[in-house]
Amino acid sequence: MVVGVLALQGSFNEHIAVLKRLGVKGVEVRKPEQLLNVSSLIIPGGESTTMAKLAELHNLFPALREFVQMGKPVWGTCAGLIFLANRATGQKTGGQKLIGGLDCTVHRNFFGSQIQSFETELPIPQVVAEEGGPPSFRAVFIRAPAILDVGPDVEVLADIPLSAIETINSNPAIPKEEDSTESGKKVIVAVKQGNLLATAFHPELTADTRWHSYFLKMVPEIEEGTSDIVSTSTSNQSFGARSIIDFPIYQ
Repeated sequence: MVVGVLALQGSFNEHIAVLKRLGVKGVEVRKPEQLLNVSSLIIPGGESTTMAKLAELHNLFPALREFVQMGKPVWGTCAGLIFLANRATGQKTGGQKLIGGLDCTVHRNFFGSQIQSFETELPIPQVVAEEGGPPSFRAVFIRAPAILDVGPDVEVLADIPLSAIETINSNPAIPKEEDSTESGKKVIVAVKQGNLLATAFHPELTADTRWHSYFLKMVPEIEEGTSDIVSTSTSNQSFGARSIIDFPIYQ
C-alpha cells in the first residue's frame, strides 16, 4: 500500500513521518499522473488559498475530483477539510476552488487568526472504538476551519462545545453563549462520509497516531486482509503517563 500526500504546501512532511512510524510508505504528490500510483490520499493542512492556486497551476483539480469520485479514501486535515467540502464560507475575496465530495458547509477561519490557535482534549468515541487508547485526543487547531452543517450521509466523529472555546477565541464568527438560543451548542470538527475523512485539526503534529491508523483502515486492501498497522496508543506508549508536551513528531 502506498499513500499519497498532496505536497504543494503545508504539513505534508509531518504526515509522511507519521505514516513511516506506522510502517506505511507515503509519497509526495504534486502532479496529476502521480495519483495513479497511490491507493489513498491525504490533503494536509496549510494555507488553503495558496494550495488552491498551486493546484490550479499544476492542473490538479480534475484529477483530484476524479480520485474522490472513484471512491478512493481521501483524508483532509485543516486546509484539506476546506478542499473536500462542497460548500465554504469565510473565504477571501474571489473565493477559491474546491475539490468537493463532502456534503457539508465549512467556515474557512472559524476559530480566528494564527494567534488564536489552540489545543484541547477532544472526545473521539468512534475512533476509540476502532483504535483503543484514551477517550480523548490532544487536538491542535491552527487558524482552523469548522463545519457549520452536514448532510444526512455524513457521520460526525468529533465536535467542540462553543462554551469551551469562547474564552480562548474572540472571533466574531463564533456566537457567544448568551447570543445562542441553544444551550450547550457545539461546532463540528471531524467527519466521515463514505471514502472521505476530514478533520479541522492537525493529528500529524502529535505523537498519537490513532487518526492515521483509522484512515489507513479505510483503504480496501487493508479492510479485506490482515493489517499489521497498530496505532501508537495501543502499543508502546503509555497515555496514562503522557507528557504534557507531545512533540516532536520525529521521535
